Amino acid sequence: MSGQGAAPVGGPARERGLHARLLASLGPAITAGEYPPGTVLRTEELAARYEVSRTVAREAVRVLESMHLVESRRRVGVTVLPAEEWNVYDPQVITWRLAGADRGRQLRSLTVLRSAVEPVAARLAAELATPEECAALTEHALGMVATSRGQQLENYLVHDTAFHRTVLRASRNEMFARLGDVVAAVLAGRTHHEVMFSDPRQEAVTLHVQVAEAVRERDGARAERAMRTITEDAMAELDVLAP
Repeated sequence: MSGQGAAPVGGPARERGLHARLLASLGPAITAGEYPPGTVLRTEELAARYEVSRTVAREAVRVLESMHLVESRRRVGVTVLPAEEWNVYDPQVITWRLAGADRGRQLRSLTVLRSAVEPVAARLAAELATPEECAALTEHALGMVATSRGQQLENYLVHDTAFHRTVLRASRNEMFARLGDVVAAVLAGRTHHEVMFSDPRQEAVTLHVQVAEAVRERDGARAERAMRTITEDAMAELDVLAP
């Protein structure tokens, strides 16, 4: 492969694969602290180390810049930024951080965020959800019931994620709705890193059913109360599974 950015054999599809592979290696390395803040990364060195073209390396750096993990400076190179600068709401950054050694603290931070937002979103959803959204909440709550036994965590995750996305969207608050990807990344991280019981607690499943019922019945106080218990229980589970 040419060091000057020539397209590799296999064309754009292969370049996209190499770009994804480089991000999958470099992103977690930065968020895990393998490249401390202030570290200078040079495109040619990245290309050589990860065996990609300079074009691929530059594209990956642009993605990392969009996440505020790094900053490009003329005559200096690509500098790793401190964690305070990172876009911690970016789902990919969340995924990378959850893959690292600081997983427990990250999950707690995100669960506190959920505790602040989702109960209020549930109350608003009870006031503002459309009939279609009420039906979707019921469908996904029942899907969670159906997949909560027999170690079907991946199927359970599909319904759990859709349920919480729907609540946030039905709040009619665009700021809350944009947190759907954040919550999805948290739920996926808990599942894939085994910070979940092999079968979800039935109390938690029942609470989701209660949220769906409260939203359908336009009972905002009940919806908020049930969702708050869901987030509080999620934090209590972390004390057991990720102490």
